[in-house]
Amino acid sequence: MRKTLSLALAATAVAAVAMPGASAAATPDTVTATPDTPRWGPCPQQAAPQNADAPRLECATLDVPLDYRNPDGQQIEIAVSRLASEDPSKRRGVLLTNPGGPGASGLDYPALLAGAGLPKDVLDSYDVIGFDPRGVGRSTPVTCDLTPQQQARGNFPPYAHTAADVAEEAPFARTIAEQCATSRTAWMLPYTTTANTARDMDRIRAALGEPKASYFGSSYGSYLGAVYTTLFPERSDRIVLDSNMGPGGYDLAGFRLLGRGMEDRFPDFAAYAAAHPEYGLGTTPEQVTATFYELAKRLDAEPVGGIDGTLFRGVTFENLYVEGYMPKLAKEWQALDQGRPLPTPPPFPENLSASHFYVTCGDSPWPGEVRDYQRTAAIDRLKYPMLGGTTGNIKPCAYWPDDRVEPPVRIGDRGPSNVLMVQNERDPGTPLAGAMKLRRAFGDRATMVTADQGGHGVYPFGRNTCANNTVTAFLTNGQRPAEDLACAAEPNK
Repeated sequence: MRKTLSLALAATAVAAVAMPGASAAATPDTVTATPDTPRWGPCPQQAAPQNADAPRLECATLDVPLDYRNPDGQQIEIAVSRLASEDPSKRRGVLLTNPGGPGASGLDYPALLAGAGLPKDVLDSYDVIGFDPRGVGRSTPVTCDLTPQQQARGNFPPYAHTAADVAEEAPFARTIAEQCATSRTAWMLPYTTTANTARDMDRIRAALGEPKASYFGSSYGSYLGAVYTTLFPERSDRIVLDSNMGPGGYDLAGFRLLGRGMEDRFPDFAAYAAAHPEYGLGTTPEQVTATFYELAKRLDAEPVGGIDGTLFRGVTFENLYVEGYMPKLAKEWQALDQGRPLPTPPPFPENLSASHFYVTCGDSPWPGEVRDYQRTAAIDRLKYPMLGGTTGNIKPCAYWPDDRVEPPVRIGDRGPSNVLMVQNERDPGTPLAGAMKLRRAFGDRATMVTADQGGHGVYPFGRNTCANNTVTAFLTNGQRPAEDLACAAEPNK
């Protein structure tokens, strides 16, 4: 799960459906009909992780409209999984899930959650539902025909030290956008969006015969859940959003905020490395921080085993996601400092990268001029010097075809008060600053629980019992704090 959460973000190698029968005046989110009931069977091997709950995971496929404005038109396939409740007397409905991305598979996520300690009361209360979002994995997949070299670059641009660096990256970004727009799945380009994935979720709900759906989503999955409950407020039951993006998802502002996340989280690693002088990275947090900048500069000038300053920043950023990765990160710094190469990471999966581009670039318009990114890179290098030269640099979204079929979904406060947000205070991938913007956008619809800890992902993987117990209580009996709750730090176990 942790690998899945970080893949679409990090730079290590470098992550009310429209139904048939609509009237001409209907909108994509008001049309109603009953889709076919899923025919459950064995899951593909890749969707059956090795844990005790994997054998119980069932899979099926569901046809959904490519374009919800034309529900009787071309259909695509969505792969769905189910970890059914084993106690019918306690079952209250379905819990749709998403692990993040965009671009990450979610078919095995119910079994992964169960294996990671999702409480039995939650497993008894719901059929836990996973799915590969449209464009991903075993759902109708998209491609950008990326070469191995392009896949190795991942989804992060290089660190831009100067305006010339941004201009140098622009042709690469344009090439990726053109490949996506001329690939054999370019017909899916305008329709592979978060809004349409949310509509697919509601079709899954209807196919399962449920009047409402509960939801648990983490990272990008928080934005997907926010869009779902905005489009379908009356069909939303209990909505849990973990590790929250801002209300614009992965728009330019959201991507730039990753620089803030690196700055928020890095002091935890600096303190760890300083407390372990055997790594030779410094004996105070200030010395460790100085080592970061010195190593990045040295690797920019003379890479070690293919790791330059950009990739060093990416390695650091990715490993900050998980508390348990700090010893690994310290050893990797030590190796690079001594001129020893790191093990070669596997290449970015082509479909993960392609679907990431389809969604992030298709959800919202991005500035289209090189000078726009020269300005954002210059600003972010000053504000967030550790990563800002990367997060401010130009991406393929700058050259994306201007054929979006609808504007971004605006997250607001209309709807039932049924959203629980849970958030680490020092999250590198979805910083607290973005979560606070989403909290304000939801208004009285949401309550937010913050945990005084670092890393990406709170429930059920984190160690903060205050936050975890609050989520479990909401999912099982509907109890939610009357107001925002701050959970104090808890010792390592």
